[in-house]
Amino acid sequence: MEATVVIPNYNGIKYLKGCLDSLREQSRHDFKVLLIDNGSEDDSVRLVESHYPEVELVCFAQNRGFCGAVNEGIRRADTPYVILLNNDTVCEPEFVSELIAAMEEHPDCFSCASRMVKMQDAGLIDNAGDYYCALGWAYAYGKDRPVRHYLKRREIFSACAGAAIYRRSVFDEIGLFDEAHFAYLEDVDIAYRAKIAGYHNYYIPEAVVHHVGSATSGSIYNEFKIRHSSRNSIYLVYKNMPWLQILLNLPFLAAGFLIKTVFFARKGYFREYVTGLGKGIRLCEHSKKVPFRSRNLPHYLRIQCELWINIVRRLAGI
Repeated sequence: MEATVVIPNYNGIKYLKGCLDSLREQSRHDFKVLLIDNGSEDDSVRLVESHYPEVELVCFAQNRGFCGAVNEGIRRADTPYVILLNNDTVCEPEFVSELIAAMEEHPDCFSCASRMVKMQDAGLIDNAGDYYCALGWAYAYGKDRPVRHYLKRREIFSACAGAAIYRRSVFDEIGLFDEAHFAYLEDVDIAYRAKIAGYHNYYIPEAVVHHVGSATSGSIYNEFKIRHSSRNSIYLVYKNMPWLQILLNLPFLAAGFLIKTVFFARKGYFREYVTGLGKGIRLCEHSKKVPFRSRNLPHYLRIQCELWINIVRRLAGI
């Protein structure tokens, strides 16, 4: 087996059939499927047990979040590659094949992102890789734009963990997904750590997956998502940036968080956003930073250049 497909699931019975059926129809079959159920209260587990005997099931008694679920899958994986896949996706037949081939082509690669298109309109991008900038913002490249503009491979800051492949051995070096995140920005965090260690992340448009989006949290903007995202945005900076880099980026970070505060205030979520920021500060007080090592200085410099370039990319919409 070359890969283990890990699917975290929480009350996802509405989507599971489409997702698992699409994996059965892949052009290559040297992979196994592991579904981690986060204490679902619907009939998800029964559906998998009765209709998908090839799928290995791990059932938690309670919801341990995205990170807790995928970490369990990664620990159990004994294959060179791990593919993380949301339950609200449908993969095209070459999805697995293209991702594995890309990893083999790029030995310096930690992860490869797929071309995620909208389930409701396959002509529009849902995610073509994620970028992170010095404003403290992470954003999905190409969101809601025509697919025809996103057909070339490129290096990205991080892969969206909703449909991406990872090199299993690198987890042993940098650690698993940080369960303090619970959900949101955990994929940017782990890509950041991989970049500090000198690895790269790529966007592979030939690997296509159709994605519903916000299937678990319920909508684009909601209290759960906003509080966790704002909390984790503070934690992401504290954890991955050395103090000198934080000081260097402080004017940009202050501007970024102020803009987001105004944005969510206008959406009616001021309290949720600010509460999340406060929780992020408290989380930092009890967490460890990624240790700075002088041998990684060239990687930090490269990352810093990306953080500034990605401000321009984000504001220019390119």
